[in-house]
Amino acid sequence: MELDIVVKKGYGESLAGTRAGDRDEELDAVRQYIRTAVSIIVPNRNDVKVTTINTVLREYGLGCATHLHCQTHCCDLTRMPAVTKALMALDITSCDLVIARGRLGVPGSGSMLVFLDAKGRLLTAGISPSHVVHRKPVADAVRDEMVMALERIGFTRCQGTDRL
Repeated sequence: MELDIVVKKGYGESLAGTRAGDRDEELDAVRQYIRTAVSIIVPNRNDVKVTTINTVLREYGLGCATHLHCQTHCCDLTRMPAVTKALMALDITSCDLVIARGRLGVPGSGSMLVFLDAKGRLLTAGISPSHVVHRKPVADAVRDEMVMALERIGFTRCQGTDRL
């Protein structure tokens, strides 16, 4: 089922008070949207995150993302920096899918990586604790968030792509 139809049906169920949770066809629609995205962008100012995101996308059999070089400092001034970064990207470029990573909320709250569709709807996300808690290099934290975001909606890694 097409994502727009799934969203409309879900909204109608919520308005009617009949929504009883996610269904298989809804997850299928989200996965299909991500699978068929032609233009995927990652807004940020460094290549490390884009390289890591593309590595994970390939491992899951998905298309590669393009780096949208932009200054994202201003997003840290908002309540939801990761979401704001993704929305900012949608405001300045056209694409099917945005994958953005930034701070979860207030300083010290950790990080969040989000997948937004072309209309700015949140498809999935992954989170990690503050760097002072996990102490991972940024590439490892981004990798973990990507895997979390994809696997929480039922994606599995393709055969033969295990990390060495």
